[in-house]
Amino acid sequence: MPQFQMRHTVDRLDKPSSYAMSKYKKRKRHEPRDQDDHEMQRQPDYEDKLATATTLYVGNLSFYTTEEQISVLFSKCGELKRLIMGLDRFTKTPCGFCFVEYYNHDDALDCLKYIGGTKLDERIIR
Repeated sequence: MPQFQMRHTVDRLDKPSSYAMSKYKKRKRHEPRDQDDHEMQRQPDYEDKLATATTLYVGNLSFYTTEEQISVLFSKCGELKRLIMGLDRFTKTPCGFCFVEYYNHDDALDCLKYIGGTKLDERIIR
């Protein structure tokens, strides 16, 4: 009688493949041992940049939302430095996201507080 391997319901279904594990092991062998130290040194730098960030990602935009609509809405929180629309690389049409950059960090924080969750073109922006 053949033996069947029964899986328990607690077994992970998202286990990395054997290929992924072999790549990970190879990479671990070739990395310097003090890489964790480098990551720890980079962490405060990341936090400093985040504490002074002036750029916001805006998602869930309608494909029909214009730069002008976004500019009018987001300029209510402060003067905009730059607005970058995400465009489809082939059709050059908006694809539902943009980046809004302010001149100072406080305006960006105000924008997160007051404009996050607002409806624009019948879609809740994030």
